[in-house]
Amino acid sequence: MDIPLSTIAVVGLGTMGTGIAEILTRAGREVVGIDISDAATAQAVTALEASTARAVERGRLTEQERRTVLARFRTFTDLRAAADAGLVIEVVPESYETKQQVFRALDGIVSPSAVLATGTNALSVTRLAADSAHPERVLGLHFFNPAPAMKLVEVVRTVLTAPAAVEAVTALARELGKEPVAVGDRPGFVADGLLFGYLNQAAAMYEAKYASREDIDAAMRLGCGLPMGPLALLDLIGVDTARTVLEAMYAASRDRLHAPAPVLRQLSEAGLTGRKSGRGFYTYEAPGSATVVPDALTPPDRTGTDGARTVTSVGVAGSGTMASGIAEVFAKAGYDVVLAARGPEKAAAAKDRVATSLQRSVDKGRLTAEARAEALARIAPAGSLDAFAEVDFAVEAVVEDLEVKRQLFATLDKVCRPGAVLATTTSSLPVIACARATSRPRDVVGMHFFNPAPAMKLVEVVRTVLTSDEAHAAVHEVSAAIRKHPVDCGDRAGFIVNALLFPYLNNAVKMVQEHYATLDDIDAAMKLGGGYPMGPFELLDVVGLDVSLAIERVLHREFRDPGLAPAPLLEHLVAAGCLGRKTGRGFREYARR
Repeated sequence: MDIPLSTIAVVGLGTMGTGIAEILTRAGREVVGIDISDAATAQAVTALEASTARAVERGRLTEQERRTVLARFRTFTDLRAAADAGLVIEVVPESYETKQQVFRALDGIVSPSAVLATGTNALSVTRLAADSAHPERVLGLHFFNPAPAMKLVEVVRTVLTAPAAVEAVTALARELGKEPVAVGDRPGFVADGLLFGYLNQAAAMYEAKYASREDIDAAMRLGCGLPMGPLALLDLIGVDTARTVLEAMYAASRDRLHAPAPVLRQLSEAGLTGRKSGRGFYTYEAPGSATVVPDALTPPDRTGTDGARTVTSVGVAGSGTMASGIAEVFAKAGYDVVLAARGPEKAAAAKDRVATSLQRSVDKGRLTAEARAEALARIAPAGSLDAFAEVDFAVEAVVEDLEVKRQLFATLDKVCRPGAVLATTTSSLPVIACARATSRPRDVVGMHFFNPAPAMKLVEVVRTVLTSDEAHAAVHEVSAAIRKHPVDCGDRAGFIVNALLFPYLNNAVKMVQEHYATLDDIDAAMKLGGGYPMGPFELLDVVGLDVSLAIERVLHREFRDPGLAPAPLLEHLVAAGCLGRKTGRGFREYARR
């Protein structure tokens, strides 16, 4: 199968089709752009003229090169213009009927050796291929939006696809400067298969009024380093598009995590499809605008909350990395800190850890030597919780064991003065269980810092059904003072971040377990296609497979959803002692230090 790809047709000149055409013309290919709408073809030409003009302004193209690129792009409204194309890339709307009409028409137009690629991310490529006169030449070629900027391309092979067709488009993707990932045919493929389940859960979390849209989005941006929050991303993708993808995923998997949240249907049917309509989860300045404007759901400014308790001194219980990091954060913000551990030696060692961390900041020019000395002077190590007698705010950062925490809170109840706020940094245990270990549950609240505490901006503020307004307000005031971003959520497993993050990680493990894709391809797909700072397997090995498994089990136990059951492969690795970087082996092997 000799497949020359010098001339390529792009069918469907919306945003994605136009972006693909731009990539191809700039790579030296002759491009035939086809759309049934004259307006769409004209808009595609205008968009290419504008983007290449910007490239000239930025020194990325010369004016002569720009003219050459524009000359390579010809537009038509008739599919017969694709007759000489060696590759046709279809990016028409996500409808079997529409795509099948295109493929059937192309069978009578292009040569038998031409490759037909669908840009679908939700529909079955196999089903489209089976309806073609030459199913061996049909495959999926899934670009990501915006196509000129995004590096990932998923090359989707069906059981009918000829190897030569796959090889030809894979080579083309590399020539275009893209990173091709080979995947099998199932809805969502790798990147969207993982991404849309996560987006769906975020929509359901918002619909249940568990957290505000702003807090959900801020939590995932600041807690996971994502470029956009899930609800803002749904608005960008299109709420209707997301619903279509999820419907296809659910039809294939029957996993309740893929069943579209009802709010997606409600918004879609109301025409509130996101940025393109001017309103979705958020309200925008105008249709197509990225500028969010206040609406009835925009929360008021929570700084300067009336009724917050005055906090000048803080107690931090614990001697590990998290405890020392929290003590550092408070001390740098000007609070007097009592750092208590089980014995004076452990407390001194925890303060030494703070000193080392502060010195690194001095060495990097982020802190002066005087500021380091002042912060250290504010930390008083103590070998007993008795030293918390006069603190205004006590933060527990001990081992993630409920009985240990309950005993500690019972002690805090006896030691701390009336009116002191008692906070737990738990990431997975019920805050109410800690509160009920005291005689003052109104004073108990969750304050979940992220690791490393000095660097991570997010704090999840977990309010139980018994937490007082004053204690809740105090956490917000303190969070602002230490320059953290607080997000509110209720007392249920995983809070916001872990409840959305770990099912996504678990689903990535299931993909490997089912031999659908490799570790490397999945990690590459999520970094290049989703903008994630780390791939799921990189992150699992950093977090620790034992820690991840424990959180998965808590989520499964809390929500009783079969889709949240930990992947057997994760359980097997933990049973074998392969816990990630800390043991030298997890999903990957690491050099021993």
